[in-house]
Parts: sequence; structure tokens; C-alpha cells
Amino acid sequence: MAGLRLGPLLRYVDGSSATVWAETDGPGTVEVRCPDGTGGTSGTFQVYGHHYALVRVTGLTPGTTTPYEVFVDGERVWPLAREPFPSFPPSVIRTPAGDDRRISFGSCRWASPPTGEPDPVGPDALDALAKRLAADPGGERPDVLLLLGDQVYADETSDATKEWLAKRRDLSEPPGSQVADYEEYTHLYYESWLDPQVRWLLSTVPTCMIFDDHDVIDDWNTSASWVEDMRATSWWRERVLSGLMSYWVHQHLGNLSPAEIDADPLYAAVREAPDGTGALRDFASRAEADATAVRWSYRRDFGRVRLVMVDSRAARVLEEGRRSMLDRDEADWLRAQIFDGRGSYDHLLVGTSLPWLLPHLVHDVEAWSSVLCRGDKGPRWARLGEKLRRAADLEHWSAFPDSFEELAELLAEAGSGPDAPATVCVLSGDVHHAYVAEPDWPGRAAPEARVVQLTCSPVHNSIPASMRVGFRFGWSAAARTLGRVFALHGGLGRPPVGWRRTGGPWFGNQLMTLATRGRSAVLRLEHARQEGAGVRLRRVMERRLSR
Repeated sequence: MAGLRLGPLLRYVDGSSATVWAETDGPGTVEVRCPDGTGGTSGTFQVYGHHYALVRVTGLTPGTTTPYEVFVDGERVWPLAREPFPSFPPSVIRTPAGDDRRISFGSCRWASPPTGEPDPVGPDALDALAKRLAADPGGERPDVLLLLGDQVYADETSDATKEWLAKRRDLSEPPGSQVADYEEYTHLYYESWLDPQVRWLLSTVPTCMIFDDHDVIDDWNTSASWVEDMRATSWWRERVLSGLMSYWVHQHLGNLSPAEIDADPLYAAVREAPDGTGALRDFASRAEADATAVRWSYRRDFGRVRLVMVDSRAARVLEEGRRSMLDRDEADWLRAQIFDGRGSYDHLLVGTSLPWLLPHLVHDVEAWSSVLCRGDKGPRWARLGEKLRRAADLEHWSAFPDSFEELAELLAEAGSGPDAPATVCVLSGDVHHAYVAEPDWPGRAAPEARVVQLTCSPVHNSIPASMRVGFRFGWSAAARTLGRVFALHGGLGRPPVGWRRTGGPWFGNQLMTLATRGRSAVLRLEHARQEGAGVRLRRVMERRLSR
């Protein structure tokens, strides 16, 4: 008799339906049951000996909160009977009604240590959110939680994972204590999502996710030469294919609407095969070989809030002289999603794991490095530029100057005109601190919408004190002057958009929440704090965003 191995995760939710993801420890039929008779069932599919199901729940009523249970082959497997799960409230599906939404977001979550062990990076913001919701089930809660990258760290494993890996293989052989294959990826998800507080949280708050580099490896797709070097190793191909396959199973499937799932030929192929490993591995091989072969980006509409989640890792064009954060088809897709039904939403959210607007010194150094790597200053400078790019992670939007400018123009256009939304927010993480930055466009009328960069990271990680100092300095007038020295050396003019920091930087484990009501929007930042034996979220900042 199959049991529940991981999950359930509540993923897509609209006014009348939802999807619930689960992993079982054998083949079977997974059923979600609600007390009012609604629910859904799905048979499992298999990948590398693991069994998964994505259950579609239908017949829900808008504006209701419906408890649910999970059964496998008729036996109840959720909620769990063992401690501490009986102390949690029932998992629920809360269907929206009306247009007001509360959207929480953040990125970069290293797995919490087992209960009772000291936490080297401080309290986990998701643990703190779970404890708040469990203490007041009828209180304020996010309508959706956006996880903007680095949901697992394939290249920075915990001591416990290192011990587990050492029992499987010789860690003196590459890739050492980093994960090597699909089975080891599943261990990362167990370590991260079996945390009791997080497991319950993910069962009751819908989530949308996108990968960043550490989901595969630090600096993933930094440059063409980086990719060439990685492909020359003995272990990279298995690593990247396993990373993409496990991402599709654990994260990407739940991002899709029921209609998108129905239209997905890969999902059909994986479900129909006795073993879907081959079909999924072929898909991952195509994705790794050709950035244009697969679209990881997606769009979700929450009432009158539109989210366009952009893949800023795997959709890159890396050839020097043609470098772009998004390939042409992906850029056209992004534009089409923003302008489709323009006027039908009041708030536009562009999710990208990497910040668009960075401290000015960092921006100028990244743009300068792109000029060096392109060879404009000769081969010796090009080699230096590539070393700097890899060593200092110089691969954000500003390291792709044409893409930076194209996104600036697109956001200005999206925020202008009679049908413009009230706000255009770029949601990002990656840099292990939080801040708010606001652009302006010299020489042209300001957009009617308020355009902001909202960066929130980490959910559960840390940053060295030296980097805290560096990020603070990076926003200063002196740093801006220093940045212009790099820009002048590279022959770079001023970017077509200016910007200023209007909040932060804030350091610590944290979450941002954007609450919309009509055309108004309020932003809140909260830090996870240790208080006695527990953790809680404490408000650090709250401000109105809409004009």
C-alpha cells in the first residue's frame, strides 16, 4: 500500500479549482477529499523510481475556505497523525472572490536544520510565516507565495546531506559534496520540504516558483565559455539534466493552470508511459542543448493583478556579441503577455530571479565587464573580464546591456497610456538583501504607473558582513562616481533610465508582501526574529506604492 512521501503542496488555485501535488512511495491513486464532497483524483506517474501525482480539485465555490484530506488507494495519508502535525490546523484551499490580493514573495532558502539543532543562518522566514498562520487560521494570509529562485542549493549542501552523499559515492570524485543525479536532487527536496512548519505551510498556501542558479549550480549560464568549460567535465551533463528534470517535477508542473497542463504533451507522455523517465530526460536534453526549445516562463492572473514570471537563467543567449538575457522568442512572449488584454489588470508584476536595478556601482561594473568579455579592449582584457565575471557573479540584467535597456523601455511603455496599470513592480531576489529602487526616464514623460524594483532575499540564508558593507557603499554617491570610471573605460554612455534607492538595504531572513485593493497597493517587509523558543515575523517597513 503506497503512502505519502512528500507533500501535499497546494499549487494553482482559482475561483473554482485547484491543483495539489504529492509524491508517494509507490504507484497508486491519489485523491483529495473535501467535506462538502468536492475533490479530485489522479493516478501517479513514475520518474527514476519515484511516484508523483498532480491532482486537480474541481467544484469549489469562490470566496470559500475548504479543508481537505489526501488519500492514497483509499487510505488517508494527510494530515499526518504523528507529532507535530496534529497541532496544525487543517490544510485548506481558499478560493478567491473579488479582485483584492495579498502576494508574498522572496528567494534563496537554504534548508532549515532538524528541530532542536542550532541554525547557522538564523530563523527561517517560512517557518515564521507558518507559525503565524497556524496560530490564527482565520487571520491575514497570502493568497499566493512567490518563490523567486534557489528553492534548493545543489552546490551548497548541508552537513547532513554531505553525510548522506558519502554513503552513496566517493566524495573525493567530482562533483564532490554537490549533488550529482536525480536521486540526490530528490534528497534536497526532502530536506527542504519535509520541515514540519514548511510542509504544512506549502499544503495550505498556493505557490508559484521559478529557478535561479543554485537550483542547478552557482553562475549557471553565466557565459558561453562557462558552458563550454562545464560541458567538458565528466559530471556536468548528469547534473544539469537531473536539475531540469527535478525542477519540472517538483516546481514547474504546479506553476501551470489546468488548461496549460491539459495542453502539455510532455505531461501526457510522462503520465501515459509506465515509466516517464525517458520522455522527461529527452525533454531536459533538448532544453539544455537549445534555450529556445523550452519555455519555463509563465503567466498567472490573480484578480486584477497580473504576474508574468520570466526565466532569466535558461532563456539566455550567451554568444559574445549577441548576448541577451532572453532569446528573441522569449522577449516577444514577455511583451505579448504584458499587453494582452491591457486595461484588464490594475497591477503588473514581472517576476525575475535577478534584480533589474542594482546599486549603481554594481551596475556599471557589470556593464563594463560585458564590454571586456566581448573583446572590445583586446584578448587580454577579455580574459580578465571573464575571470571577473565568474568570480564576482557579474551576470545580472546589467551584464546584458541591450536586455537591460529593452526591459527599461518595455516597463515604461507598460506603465504609460490611458490603460496603464497603477503599479508596475519588478519582483526579484538573489542578492541576499532587500531594497526598493525606483526608475526615471530622463527626456521623456514619466509613466502614469508607479514603476518599482522590489528585491527580497534571503528567505533563509546569510550574507558576509563584508558584502553588507559593499552593498551599502554601492548605493552611495562616491560609488556612483567610481562606477562612472568603469563605464568610461568601457566606452559606455549613460543608460537610458536612471534610478534611486528609496528603501533599504535591509539584511536578514525576510519576506515582502504586496497587498492590492483596487488600484492601491501597500508593500510590507517583515523579518524573521527569534523570540524565546519560537520565531515570528516582525514588520520592518510598510508603505503605499500606488500614486
